Amino acid sequence: MSTIVRPALVLFAALTVICGVVYPFATAGIGQLAFNDEVNGSIVERAGRPVGSMLIGQSFTSPKYFWGRPSATAPMANNGAGSSGSNQGPTNPALVDAVKARIAALKEVDPGNTRAIPVDLVTASSSGLDPEISLAAALYQAPRVARVRAVPLAQVENAIAKVQKTAYIGFFGEPRVNVLELNLALDAAAK
Repeated sequence: MSTIVRPALVLFAALTVICGVVYPFATAGIGQLAFNDEVNGSIVERAGRPVGSMLIGQSFTSPKYFWGRPSATAPMANNGAGSSGSNQGPTNPALVDAVKARIAALKEVDPGNTRAIPVDLVTASSSGLDPEISLAAALYQAPRVARVRAVPLAQVENAIAKVQKTAYIGFFGEPRVNVLELNLALDAAAK
């Protein structure tokens, strides 16, 4: 019996140390060295005060700001502790009603905009925390933001172009814009 128990306990202790101590410290250390900003939350500060994270979406509702993707997290929008999607399918009446309400909100703040509304402005992502919107979603909102801020549309489009990110590694995904970064750039330009 001891010939079975002793090796099992030694293996259990070894795996506990490897998986419970060595591996977490090694990955945390590599993360701090290689991806320091991301590991520490990519916190954005203005005047020494944290204003948000480049990795988690923010809830902007003022018409003078670009709006991010809707969030399905609970109990509040963009809750990093409650990352999850709504799990509502395209035929779910609750999702259909939510999309209709989001379309109505976009049309209410910008009634003259006749462009097609990009899907990422009316549907939540699977994480509910997306900090970025598509380039099309940013360009859709640009006329409203320019009008409310009383600045030329070209100035807002230039701000979009400056913060626009291309596809990952040159070919994964689409061009995108970080909403917090864009809104902070517009605020800085207004000063």
